Amino acid sequence: MSTKNKIQNYSGITLKYLISFSVMILLFLWIVQVGFLKIFYERYRINLMNNMADKINNFEGNLHDELEHIAYNNEVCIELVINGEVFGYNVLNKDCILSSKNKSIINVKKDILNEAGKKYFVTIENPNNKAKSLISGLRLNEDVFVYLNTNLEDVNSTTSVLMNQLIYITLVVILLAIIMSYFVSKMLNKPITEITNKARKMASGDFELDQEDYGIEEINELKNVLNYARSEIENTECLRRDLMANVSHDLKTPLTMIKAYAEMAHDINCDNKSKIQDNLKVIISEADRLNVLVNDVLDLSKLQSGSESLNIKEYDLIKSINEILKKYDIIKETEDYKFILNMPSKAMVKADKSKIEQVLYNLLNNAINYTGKDLVVKINVTENKNDYLVEIIDTGRGIDEKDIQLIWTKYYKKGKAHRRNVTGTGLGLSIVKNILTDHNFEYGVKSKKNKGSNFYFNIEKAKKK
Repeated sequence: MSTKNKIQNYSGITLKYLISFSVMILLFLWIVQVGFLKIFYERYRINLMNNMADKINNFEGNLHDELEHIAYNNEVCIELVINGEVFGYNVLNKDCILSSKNKSIINVKKDILNEAGKKYFVTIENPNNKAKSLISGLRLNEDVFVYLNTNLEDVNSTTSVLMNQLIYITLVVILLAIIMSYFVSKMLNKPITEITNKARKMASGDFELDQEDYGIEEINELKNVLNYARSEIENTECLRRDLMANVSHDLKTPLTMIKAYAEMAHDINCDNKSKIQDNLKVIISEADRLNVLVNDVLDLSKLQSGSESLNIKEYDLIKSINEILKKYDIIKETEDYKFILNMPSKAMVKADKSKIEQVLYNLLNNAINYTGKDLVVKINVTENKNDYLVEIIDTGRGIDEKDIQLIWTKYYKKGKAHRRNVTGTGLGLSIVKNILTDHNFEYGVKSKKNKGSNFYFNIEKAKKK
């Protein structure tokens, strides 16, 4: 479906929902104003009579003045009977039936007399105009009675007026809904179309950020999310290009050297065995370097794909560290590197031993490559309540604060000039990150400019047996 068709479809959906919402509101108005108007009105008048009866029953003072006030303010007629003497209030009202000699009305009054201490309500037909009339009464004491009467107006004429009004209101609201849906669709379609087109450009490699303010908070939020995605994709694309360039560089250099020294060995006189041996050593060294690079790429690929499960077991971390350090004896002797250890004699942990050893190798290699002129590398193991804190510390130039989060990225390097590490491939810290993440171990680095770096991670303690 083309963008134009999608936008038209979106406009149709907007129109449909807006009209549906308007129809629901109108339907509610019709039901309330037409269907239930009579019920609401009668309930209102009954509640009004009930409130007046309560007010009279609880009144203390000049009852005559109060009844006159209530009668004229609420359009009701009232009869007060004291020891057989009748007092009328608003009884001249043409709708008042309290003074009527109609048999049914007289019977109602008798019923009220029998309901001592109770409020009494009854709806009867007004003999004067055949309309519904509500009579209420209560007995205040042995000789005092109060009767209240009001007409229940016929609401059919009111309902007819409301129906006519609602017909016009319905037509106007539906028309306004159509007009509003058109403008709302137009207002939303333009930014959505622009964002869609810019998203398509992003797919083709155009990562320019969208700086436009669309004037709608939700659309701007969508724009910001796409800008974030655009930045992340651009960074990933840059890293991908760098990775390809760096891997190609690291593969090309040893291959070139292997080829060159192989040709030299081929051209050397067979009697010059020492020269041939030297060339073969270089070839073997470069082949080993290639092997390390390929293994690191494979390890990283397995870790990131999750195809390799962890072999968790309990073992002595200190013993493992000491075994690893023995393999660095040659650089201690030949290059005067110093390893300063601060750790307990034993530390039982629970982890994948081979993977944690890979972490330690990579962190030690990193520290050796970047430590200061004093050639010092510190290894600290500190016991906590539930785990051990392992720290590998160098005394080198340190890392800029803005670069700390980037060092865990494949082939991260400061600046553009690629530099081969002495013993690494540029993938070591990325491998460390993936292994420790798979273990759910906390890790990180603390570093200050010209004061060295402290790479650390926490490893789970083994449970005491």
